[in-house]
Amino acid sequence: MPNSDFLAQPSLPRPEVGADDAAAVAEHAFGLTGRIVELGSNQDRNFLVDTGTHRYVLKIANPVFSVEELHAQNAALALLAGAGVRIPAVLAARDGAEVVAVEVRGRTLHTRVLSFLDGEPLTEVERLSGEQLRTLGRLSGSIAAGLVGLRHPGLARTTQWDARIGGDVVALLAGHVLQPAKRQAVLAAAEAALAALEPLRRRLRVQAIHGDVTDDNIVLGEGGPGVIDFGDVADGWLVAELAATVTSALHHQPEDPLAVLDVIEAFHAKAPLDDADLAALWPLVVLRGAVLVVSGEQQVVLDGDNAYADENRAHEWVAFDVARRLPFAEVEAAIRARLAAGGAGEAVSPALGRLIALDSTDANLADLSVTGHDLDEGRWQRAGFEDAVLGRICRDNGHALTRYAEARLTRTRLDRTDPSPTIALAVTLDAPAGTVVHAPFAGELRLVEGAWLLQGDTAGQGDTVGQRNMVGLWLDGLSRPLTTASVERGEVIGSAVRLTAQLSSVPGWRPPAFVTPALPASVWAGVSPDPSALYGVDLAAPAADPAGVLTRRDSSFARVQEHYFTEPPLIERGWRHHLFDTRAQSYLDMVNNVTQIGHAHPRLVRAVRDQWALLNTNSRFHYEELSRFTERLADVAPDGLDTVFLVNSGSEAVDLALRLAQVHTGRRTILAVTEAYHGWTVGADAVSSSLGDNPRALETRPDWVELIASPNVFHGRHRGLDSGPAYLAELDEQLAALDAAGTGLAGFIAEPVFGNAGGLMLPDGYLAGVYERVRARGGVCIADEVQVGYGRLGHWFWGSAQQGVVPDVITVAKAMGNGHPLGAVITRREIAESFAAEGSFFSSAGGSPVSSAVGLTVLDVMRDERLQENAAEVGDHLAGRLRALAERHPLVGAVHGIGLYLGVELVRDRETLEPATAEAALVCERMLREGAIVQPTGDGKNVLKIKPPLCITRESADRFVDALDLVLATI
Repeated sequence: MPNSDFLAQPSLPRPEVGADDAAAVAEHAFGLTGRIVELGSNQDRNFLVDTGTHRYVLKIANPVFSVEELHAQNAALALLAGAGVRIPAVLAARDGAEVVAVEVRGRTLHTRVLSFLDGEPLTEVERLSGEQLRTLGRLSGSIAAGLVGLRHPGLARTTQWDARIGGDVVALLAGHVLQPAKRQAVLAAAEAALAALEPLRRRLRVQAIHGDVTDDNIVLGEGGPGVIDFGDVADGWLVAELAATVTSALHHQPEDPLAVLDVIEAFHAKAPLDDADLAALWPLVVLRGAVLVVSGEQQVVLDGDNAYADENRAHEWVAFDVARRLPFAEVEAAIRARLAAGGAGEAVSPALGRLIALDSTDANLADLSVTGHDLDEGRWQRAGFEDAVLGRICRDNGHALTRYAEARLTRTRLDRTDPSPTIALAVTLDAPAGTVVHAPFAGELRLVEGAWLLQGDTAGQGDTVGQRNMVGLWLDGLSRPLTTASVERGEVIGSAVRLTAQLSSVPGWRPPAFVTPALPASVWAGVSPDPSALYGVDLAAPAADPAGVLTRRDSSFARVQEHYFTEPPLIERGWRHHLFDTRAQSYLDMVNNVTQIGHAHPRLVRAVRDQWALLNTNSRFHYEELSRFTERLADVAPDGLDTVFLVNSGSEAVDLALRLAQVHTGRRTILAVTEAYHGWTVGADAVSSSLGDNPRALETRPDWVELIASPNVFHGRHRGLDSGPAYLAELDEQLAALDAAGTGLAGFIAEPVFGNAGGLMLPDGYLAGVYERVRARGGVCIADEVQVGYGRLGHWFWGSAQQGVVPDVITVAKAMGNGHPLGAVITRREIAESFAAEGSFFSSAGGSPVSSAVGLTVLDVMRDERLQENAAEVGDHLAGRLRALAERHPLVGAVHGIGLYLGVELVRDRETLEPATAEAALVCERMLREGAIVQPTGDGKNVLKIKPPLCITRESADRFVDALDLVLATI
């Protein structure tokens, strides 16, 4: 029969063979009896035969594989027997044959027996040591080197693991990846890998390879490490042997993927890699990972009881996911630098002379970082902005320079799917025309693909002596005659107006000019060293230290003031609905209802600056800005609410509202619902009963707070939006008891949409019913709109309008100040005037000129940019897409809310509604890696609260859902 061709026959279920069948074959064909135990395999049937004195592996091949292919595997074992690698030996059958045809359940199958290699598979080791990684590499390289001369007709086969058809395999099997987001990630990564491989295909060496020298097939025993399972032996790309080995190592150290450099270096020592191999290696690792993922999913579908394939799926995804997140060029740079250094560790600092003789000792550095003020007001997004900044500095100061290792905001990508290459390894000089350029060291100068390369050995040219120190200097913008020349240190090599220079420690190879933060800074210091010496000034950008800043925070800032994330990025800039860390990586801000109109809005920045330049004082002084602002607030308030108090926060607003209710009614008792959060002041905390914020909340309420059942339509005592009458009936019983006890009501407080529960809507008619009952007893009805009001719901400006009610008092904050400390209580005149019984009211900063200017500008921007309408349009689209996630992710129990106040409730069981608390925390951590910031809320900390700035775009909303889809698919 012909050799196997996976593309012609892609379904390879294992043959039906049981332990009894295997025992009969072992005895009849090979004379072996003893204990039989099945071993794992994707497509064959393998059994351990323990005779009591020896152990063997009985291998019953999938019928798709020809006899020639099995003989080729034995030939590989024979060739490697003397190569110093511990491998199985072939046991001949009773008739002397190495491959025997047997009948099993009416089907002819081919079988062999190999000696069993004692030892534990490397796959059982959670994290591989450096020596274990090197062992992987040495074994893989030794086998690759040992198989160079193997020629056999059985090697001309096409298996699914042949990297040459990897793209075809992924396309053929991708449909078995049932989650669309996961499938799309695999297809996109495979496409990128294939594009990178296309120009290299004809240059990659083909030979016999094992094809699967992986952690699964390496055993550690007393006789040393050994390699098993030669079932994938075939002709293939030499470098694909290494790619398979590297891929298998990745799931052991997902947080330190560059540890696999030990594998690569050890392989290279046994089977040297050439230039094409180095360029192809990481794309092949990604492609191998993609093939593993789709093949694993297919095998589980074909062979449902294949526990071996099923258990492998998790770590195969981890390996693929780690690989796909690393840019090809960056890993290639790290590999080349390691191999060029020959394991010597850190590169020797090159001894460099001056490239340019600057007229000034002032560096005149352009600040293109996240904190550079040239980049304010979104200017960093403009085309050619870097050139404009350099040009201005040069005109003003005679020259301008960019900084080395600076994370440039100008290079960030919004709505990113992967890290942005923002960190500059090249430095650009802007100088007057005709600036003379000198050779900073002796070497060969030649033109390479439009750039000049000066390659030399700087040892002995300066202070560094006695050690070879090969360095390349790449120059863009150098003007000189098109000739190749040997130049001496200090020799004039041309002139320049704008010159970009980059050092390389890898002879003849240019590193990327910009890299992502995926690899440590120490890697790039060795690959592309700091070029400051070329100019005689310090060009190194200050290094960001998020961990160090976090330590400082914890040492001086009360730790109960928690921070987001286990290892939070150091966020130093915002723009619209995006945040940026010090590595110039962008994040979708999906949690910041504080920033209503978006971060760093230019109109708001100007309004604050202009007002502060004129006056900022307290509200006892007389100035027009206060009147303008309070008039606007009264205009947007529901009918009848015409009087405003200005404070600094939502907590203060709630506290004041409670006092107003108590003073106005002359009573103390406040009704408040369970599961609610209203603030941190004594009064606001008293009516807060959220267990997520205070586990002892229910047992520590003061006697003037009467808690009533939260009308939670999702997991309350009564469920559904039609549950209002049931909750009101319970309230009637509670109120009757209060009436009987002579307890008068001061008021009732609730959010009109449960923000703390993630935007949970109240039952239809619930607030109208409660308000009617409270007012009948002379109480005041307070709507806490701090989180859910002010246009956030899109379809209504106030949350209370959704319930069809007008409260007596509204509290608002957060949104009205866009991050500035500003809050308000809006009420009727007679309620406000009641406060006079306790004296006058005063807030030093509440209603200050700057605060009033902030509040007015926020309302102006909301009106002029139609942000409430955007909340409705984008919010409805976002909610629809989030609800679609529930159809394919059982973890999604429900999607709550409306407009741009939404919550995705994660549950472990849709019947019991057990909160998926740990899963929610993990989702948030993984979403950070996807470039989106979201956090959990609710008593179970299992509701993803989604409340971005109202300026969020439909495109950003889609990016968020796509990222969440992938995270949920792979959690």
